[in-house]
Amino acid sequence: MKVVKKKLDDLKRPQRNIRIHSEAQYKEFERSVTMFGQIRPLVVDEDNTILAGNGLYETLLRLGWTEADCYVVSGLSANEKKKLMMADNKIASLGIDDLGTFDAFLLELGDDLDIPGFDEDVLQSMVSDPEDVTDAMSGYGLITEDEKAALTGAAERKDAAMSVSPKESQSDTVATPSVGTAETRRSVTCPKCGELIWL
Repeated sequence: MKVVKKKLDDLKRPQRNIRIHSEAQYKEFERSVTMFGQIRPLVVDEDNTILAGNGLYETLLRLGWTEADCYVVSGLSANEKKKLMMADNKIASLGIDDLGTFDAFLLELGDDLDIPGFDEDVLQSMVSDPEDVTDAMSGYGLITEDEKAALTGAAERKDAAMSVSPKESQSDTVATPSVGTAETRRSVTCPKCGELIWL
């Protein structure tokens, strides 16, 4: 396999892509590229259309890269290109993690758990002593005074919305699918945004 450098400006996104990348995934892509560099080539056809590695391509653009390692596949039919794109996305998802090895790696890494694709706090809790986890969990569910005030304010706004005058309130009769009888549902119009709120 011959890998060549190509300018990102010369590469083309496919008209349709199987994989939809989330913003969270792009952030993890960026962490990975920043930490390790480009560890696999983009796969492009002879016209420089990307067949595999679209998420990586977008990440390199976001990071200001101007070129990337590419593997050029030539001579594929339109159907073969579609199959390659589908296979590339599916095959990676068929693997199963070896949890024993995963746990061993975590223990060997110690406190160095900054790993792209993973939440460091979650990994830390997986390798913590039981007493440390108990201490951390003791504060779970407690809220600060600011959070308490915000919740109280929300409750007061709800009470105010429910006490609107009858002319501001509407009702509608709807059928309950599970029972087959009609029930009356009330609604109010939000005084701030004008949106209809079903009660």
